Amino acid sequence: MAKGPVLIEIEDSDAVPQVADAPPVPDGPVAVPQGAAMQSAARIAGRKPSRLSQLFWSLLGAILTAVLSMAAWDFVNGWIVRAPILGWVFAGLMGAFVLVLLVVALRELAALRRLARIDGLRHAASDALERDDLAAARAVTDRLDSMYAARPETQWGRTRLAELRGDQMDAAGLLALAEVELITPLDQAAEREVEAAARQVATVTALVPLALADVVAALTANLRMIRRIAEVYGGRGGVVGSWRLTRAVMTHLVATGAVAVGDDMLEPILGGSILGKLSRRFGEGLVNGALTARVGVAAMEVCRPLAYDPQNRPRARRLVKQALGGLFQTQRLENRD
Repeated sequence: MAKGPVLIEIEDSDAVPQVADAPPVPDGPVAVPQGAAMQSAARIAGRKPSRLSQLFWSLLGAILTAVLSMAAWDFVNGWIVRAPILGWVFAGLMGAFVLVLLVVALRELAALRRLARIDGLRHAASDALERDDLAAARAVTDRLDSMYAARPETQWGRTRLAELRGDQMDAAGLLALAEVELITPLDQAAEREVEAAARQVATVTALVPLALADVVAALTANLRMIRRIAEVYGGRGGVVGSWRLTRAVMTHLVATGAVAVGDDMLEPILGGSILGKLSRRFGEGLVNGALTARVGVAAMEVCRPLAYDPQNRPRARRLVKQALGGLFQTQRLENRD
């Protein structure tokens, strides 16, 4: 047989499948990050205990306090009988411990009073604006000046306020001047705290693969952020005050549905709706960081001694862009490499 190319003739050329006629491959479902860590942290912090659980923990605390007190009393008395010197040493240690507990309790009460003072200032300022009461606005301004008198960073603003307050003829103008000279620098410091917390939560969520580690990190970072924001505005809440403040902020966010975030909030960073195209961990990090910024804005509204004007209220999207824009640029450079 002769060797050479073989020609195969096909009678029906229309039956040959064409690549262009093949149907497109359907895209599978894309899991869009939802910020599970921040949503879990918000629910944990904002969960209100039931009356039965409150009664349970109150009774348990009372029983443990009574048992420990009686045990300490019997322990000290026993040593006084057996070895008087050691017994009185232990009695002195117990007395010092009780004194420290009293100091801690007084500090917690003072912290709660500071938070209540800020809340009272905010309500007094809102009432003065509503009634256009210049005398009430001057009283609020005097209270603000007194509250920040020991803060060196407000010295220049307080001086400017003292120079210009006599020119203001209405409550709105006087409170606006006080906001610009006293509160605006504090707003900038609080925004830096929000941006730092958002970056921390986003980084930990993106890099730590453990299931509960991101929830713990998000809850811890948000508690620290809310406490520092309160300190910026003069609240300096203690443990109890910080937790109550955190629960109030988280409860408000959960009730209003603000713990859910979509692509629109991250559009200034990503340039479009491409969350589903990112890696799962990195996408979750961005969403959790965005939710942290939203919590920070709510905390600023709660801790601020003067209520925000709707036009000057900080936008969570702007804080997200400033805090997380660098993270996205870093991830994009890594993908190129």
